[in-house]
Amino acid sequence: MISISRLLCDIHSPGDSLRYGESSPDSIKASTSVPVVVWNCTSRCNLRCVHCYASAGESQSATEMDTASSKAFISDLAAFGVPVILFSGGEPLLRDDLLELAKFSVESGLRVALSSNGTLITEDIARRLSKIGFAEVGISLDGTEQINDRFRGRQGAYRAALEGIRNCIKNEMRVSLRFTITRFNYQQIPAMFSLAGQEGIDRLCFYHLAYSGRASTLVQDDIEHGQSRQAVDTICELTEDLHRRGLPKEVLTVANHSDGVYLYLKLKEKDPERAQLVYKLLKRNGGNNSGIKIGSVDPEGNVHPDQFWWPYSAGNVLERKFGDIWTSTSDSLMQGLKDRKKLLKGRCSNCQYLDICNGNLRERAEAVYGDVWAEDPACYLTDEEVGIK
Repeated sequence: MISISRLLCDIHSPGDSLRYGESSPDSIKASTSVPVVVWNCTSRCNLRCVHCYASAGESQSATEMDTASSKAFISDLAAFGVPVILFSGGEPLLRDDLLELAKFSVESGLRVALSSNGTLITEDIARRLSKIGFAEVGISLDGTEQINDRFRGRQGAYRAALEGIRNCIKNEMRVSLRFTITRFNYQQIPAMFSLAGQEGIDRLCFYHLAYSGRASTLVQDDIEHGQSRQAVDTICELTEDLHRRGLPKEVLTVANHSDGVYLYLKLKEKDPERAQLVYKLLKRNGGNNSGIKIGSVDPEGNVHPDQFWWPYSAGNVLERKFGDIWTSTSDSLMQGLKDRKKLLKGRCSNCQYLDICNGNLRERAEAVYGDVWAEDPACYLTDEEVGIK
């Protein structure tokens, strides 16, 4: 994650401790060797999003972890020192025991967050989520009503999600609006900023497309490199505009660390002093952290380097503890991801900004080139910008 609001406007957030190793009274305790865990706790979903990395649908997996095995897994995460568990899916609210598992997580000492499509968050559900103590509820929207509903595969999804957002805010929960950028909707970014201002949404996360799940067929629908630059320019301009108007929001981009380099290079031209501070923060963050500071577990208990990398598993939590799987040195891919710079190929291997990018998203390289260590095709920086002659 690239915190545009922190880098441009010095807006601090609780997640800064995870990104930059900083501490504050409300920060999240972090360790360099223990990841945030995205638990895709179900493969069921009431929508049919065209870009779903989990390929979620109507059916529940026959081998989905039950309540007892889920609690054992959560206990293992707590014992390992995992700082945050993010309940995701599919749609996690389709699990009958979700609230029970979230409450158990909080009682075990974990910080809990929710990633939802928002359509099932009634006022009663929002009250119950708030009472449990969810630190954040992430709700996905991919544009205004017509565009969002086309992406989500259901008419009425936008209005239902907006009602879910309002119910969360009414119950004093921090809401994160999540938007996946494609060539069909990148011009909708200003509308999402307007919506955040109107509704009192605290956080905006703009995801670059990961070529996994159903999105593996959408490579041709990713934005072009010039459009990526345009999208990031728009995000930066609107973040600064909110800050100037006294409406600071936390704004992040996700799944493309070219954004950090691009922002640094822009600042280097107009504000060199600020650029140096930004470089230090990006270097502390370390770039892409798949297999390092972020990990994922799917509904059946398989452990993945991140939530986009489901075809590959390093082990299963029903057979071994998560911490044992995560710290094992026997898995070549997991070990490679933790020290990947010497394995990277193509433009990535010669980039002078590896310390702040770390080779970007490996899943895209594998999807396009069939080689996990190839260059990331979504890097929109020129050879000159990254120091390649």
